[in-house]
Amino acid sequence: MSKYLLEIGVEELPYKFIPSAIEQLKNGFSKFLTENKVTYNDIKVMATPRRLAVIISGLSEKQPDIEKIIKGPIKKVAYNESGELSPAGLGFLKKNGVTKSDIYIENDYIHAKIKIEGKKTADLLKDNVASIVLKLQGPHFMRWGSNDEKFSRPIRWIVSILDDKQIPITIIDKSSSNITRGHRFSKQDIVINNPDEYIDKLKSAHVYVDQDERKAKIVSLVKKEADELNAKANYSDDLLEEVTYICEYPIAVTCEFDKDFLTIPQEVAVTVMEVHQRYFALYDNNNNLINKFVTVTNYIGNEFENIRAGNLRVIKARLDDAVFFFKEDTKRPLESYLENIKGITFQKGLGSMYDKTMRLVNLSEYLSKELNINEEETKNTKRAALLCKADLATNLVFEFTELQGFIGADYARVSGENTKVVEGIKEHYFPLNAESETASSIEGQLVGIADKIDTICAVFAGGKKPTGSSDPLGVRRAALGIVKTILEHNLNIDLNKLIKKTLEILPVQKDGCEADVVEFITQRLIIFLSDNYPKNILDACASNNPLSDICGYLKRVKTVVNINNPLLIENANRVIRILKNEKIDTVKPELFTTDAERELYTAIKEVDLNDYNEYISYLTSLNPYVVKFFDDVLVMDKDESIKNNRIGLLTKLKQAYEKLADFSKLQSL
Repeated sequence: MSKYLLEIGVEELPYKFIPSAIEQLKNGFSKFLTENKVTYNDIKVMATPRRLAVIISGLSEKQPDIEKIIKGPIKKVAYNESGELSPAGLGFLKKNGVTKSDIYIENDYIHAKIKIEGKKTADLLKDNVASIVLKLQGPHFMRWGSNDEKFSRPIRWIVSILDDKQIPITIIDKSSSNITRGHRFSKQDIVINNPDEYIDKLKSAHVYVDQDERKAKIVSLVKKEADELNAKANYSDDLLEEVTYICEYPIAVTCEFDKDFLTIPQEVAVTVMEVHQRYFALYDNNNNLINKFVTVTNYIGNEFENIRAGNLRVIKARLDDAVFFFKEDTKRPLESYLENIKGITFQKGLGSMYDKTMRLVNLSEYLSKELNINEEETKNTKRAALLCKADLATNLVFEFTELQGFIGADYARVSGENTKVVEGIKEHYFPLNAESETASSIEGQLVGIADKIDTICAVFAGGKKPTGSSDPLGVRRAALGIVKTILEHNLNIDLNKLIKKTLEILPVQKDGCEADVVEFITQRLIIFLSDNYPKNILDACASNNPLSDICGYLKRVKTVVNINNPLLIENANRVIRILKNEKIDTVKPELFTTDAERELYTAIKEVDLNDYNEYISYLTSLNPYVVKFFDDVLVMDKDESIKNNRIGLLTKLKQAYEKLADFSKLQSL
């Protein structure tokens, strides 16, 4: 078994492109090897800002040989009258490289068994590696120098080695060798004799080429710095990934800034550090921000004073701006900014942010009544809805747009609003992404749902519904936020009614819009749950108006997924097949002619749907009556009135099944 190493040395790559490049290279080499029937054990792709590396282990030496039977001309054409091969027969031999002794007659045609020798893996790599690399795609690919091919950054060197032998390849204008380069400020021209020594030799040249090892190193370094201060570092996965892909040799340095900057909202200081400067903010044991942070630098050495001074100079300027904006903004109460948001357009044709705010107050009041929350909670919810967008007109949110809601909450606190209103303003944007938490307060939940449903309906009413490549105003995320909030907090909200009301108070109307919004949110609900439940069951249960009670829908899904009664499913589907699209709502017991009809009619009754397990038991109890009906009764009777009465009875039975799910989609259970 062999091992292959490919390294492409480049100018610094954009960090956002690197994870995609890793995935593309792994998929590209996997597809190439599989299609060429070359076996392998593992493909490992590693990357730093200055290199993309692929190590493939357990490679077979060559493709397998293939024996193939080829068919030639018919016998009377392949041979002449004297029994010798004709020109056509001789041509067949020459074309396929076989001799007269290799051919035989079968079904009156000449055949030959030929052996196709597999290509060597080294030759396959030589011929295909360049094309695999040049298939990489990403943002801002361009031509470099006088070359026609596009790539993310200029290629500076290439290493291509199979075991201890070089595999010569050329990508754009660079040819391969066995020489790589270390960190910019470390050893250069490092000879790689075989793939096994690649990682260690680079490490000796101050390069952690394996991104997983580099990430673990960063986590360890940051924790060590925090532990020395009896502090802790809370940071996002996005920050850790970004720092991992902007350095080759991480070194952690702790810096300290003026404590006066801790007077501004904590979220502002953290955003400056994490988002704008890629620093790791530090917190005390009570999760309060302290005036220290850790920066991870791509540095070789132990002189850190210039690094500290440079980072402090930058963060001081950013935090000075934040302090100035905070002091200016808080000279006025948050409510006074409502007048300013009249000048901020929500969407063309859909009014200003002030108009949207008034709709949110309306919808929040409606939701409060629907959920029958108490008077104090209703008052706080309406107040949070009124103030939730006011911070959009402040200087600080203009500078740090990602902090909308957080700034509003802090300004509401400074303005003397009660804690429930403050929490509702902060949480109405929750969840911030697919993995983040939902609002914990009822105020945040209801204002958040109102805000998101208003945005979704506005987008659809404005004729800008999402497509495969666009998501206007993040409506997919908004729909997911509504679904998660309702399910996690067991809110009894009829989204059908809420959608209808939201569309009614929008300044624009569009025919068919309501159905589009219902279908859109239903599909987001199904997609959200599809990680845990089979798609056919989600679809089957969605046939019965899932948005009227999302929590009830999930209960039905959990019940149906555990059905273990093939006869129940078969009976339901038999009813569906017989009725097709026929439907008769009236049943006249006096027209029954058999005991099977009377017994089935008596067995079908109204059952409370609150306990779906009990409802399954009820449907299961119908099985013997349904079987007897089909054994004893011919539905399509010659007498039209009897036939229609039996169709009416089956319609009633079908409706009982449909209260749980569309059983036609459960045939595979």
